[in-house]
Order: sequence, then structure tokens, then C-alpha cells
Amino acid sequence: MNLIRGFIFDLDGVLTDTAEYHFRAWKRLADELGLPFDRQDNEALRGIPRRESLLRLLKGRSYPEEQLQAWMERKNNYYIEYIHQITPSDLLPGARPFLLEVRAAGLKTAIGSASKNARLVLERLEIADLFDIIADGYSVERQKPAPDLFLFAARQLGLEPPECVVVEDAAAGIEAALAGGFRTLGIGSAARLGTAEIVLNGLHEARLSELLGHYNRSTPRIENDALPGRTMVDL
Repeated sequence: MNLIRGFIFDLDGVLTDTAEYHFRAWKRLADELGLPFDRQDNEALRGIPRRESLLRLLKGRSYPEEQLQAWMERKNNYYIEYIHQITPSDLLPGARPFLLEVRAAGLKTAIGSASKNARLVLERLEIADLFDIIADGYSVERQKPAPDLFLFAARQLGLEPPECVVVEDAAAGIEAALAGGFRTLGIGSAARLGTAEIVLNGLHEARLSELLGHYNRSTPRIENDALPGRTMVDL
């Protein structure tokens, strides 16, 4: 049995919430293109890379690759404009205390985010120094739900997948982690993240000793009976 030696964190929805900035950037682009786009459409883009998000926004319309690249760059410029407003106060509840607890326990930490702006966001949040490595949208070609990003992060940490807990808020992220053989901690709705081993509403509910006790005495892909509002599956 592999003991847990590291945590790999998704960024958006786990440590901070930039969903509003993504929504405003995609909405601004959609309005310019005369395309319908609302918050429900934005929710469907959770955990999805930029190019796939654009294709979903276009709803099957076909355009030359050069045009797609230009629109992706325009959206990203809007997003960067918005995220320069981020401060450490935008960390989600419990994020910094849990990161500090993990570090104090001698465990390794990594970011595993499809965002190509992850480093900028971490710098704005003033937590970049709490991670041993940063795996982002530039690190691998295949993004979630492929496991490549998390596998890359684990290799950089010098760990095997079963020694790492992936912390994710998106179904695509949990799918990627399971495909790679990682342990999983879902943050958010159990209805969306039901395949994760443990589901919490947020890191403010996380207790490292309880989490390690669970992962270190169980095998991957156990049955998960977490429900919304519960802080932990039955341990």
C-alpha cells in the first residue's frame, strides 16, 4: 500500500474562484461575436481547456484555425485584465491554512491546473511559494480529462500516482485523476463529483490527519457515499 506523500491541487474552484472573471471574459467575447452566452453556458466550461471552451461557445460553427486562435487570445487578454484585480483576500476559505498544514507535515505540493495563467493567479494570491512545482496549461499537450497533467506533476514531485491526492472541483479533473491512478478529493457538489473518494464543500472542512488516515488505510477507487453538506465520507 502506498502512503500519501503529496497533494496536487487544481487552482480555480479549489484555492480561489475565478469563474466570474472567466464568465465576464467569455461573455464579452460572445457579445462581440453576437453569440448567446449565459452563466449556465459558463458552468459547462468548468475544468475545460480554452480551445474546447471556445468550440463549445461557437456551438458547432466552423472557422479557420487562425480565427480561433485570435479569439482565444482576445478572450485571454480580457481575462488577464480582470484577474489583475485578484488579491490574497480572494483565496477561498481554508485554502491557506490547509496548504500550510500540508507543508508543515512534510508533504509535497503541486498545482495541476489547465490554466495558462496559473502562475499569474498564484502570484496575485501570494501563495506561489507554497508549491514545489506548478503544472499548468503549458506543461502537457493533452489536458483533462486525460491524466497527463497530473502524471506530469507527480513526476516532477518524484512521486508515484498512488502517493498523491488530487484535489479537484471539476468532474473532468476527477476523471483525469482516476485515469492516472491517483487518490481523489472532490471540492464542491457530491452530485457532480460523486466518483471522488471523498467530497468536501471546501478546504475549510479538510482535516489533514483524517484525510491521511483514510487514504493511508484504504485502496483507490473505493465506494463513495458522500452527500452535500457532509464534511467527510464515513472514515
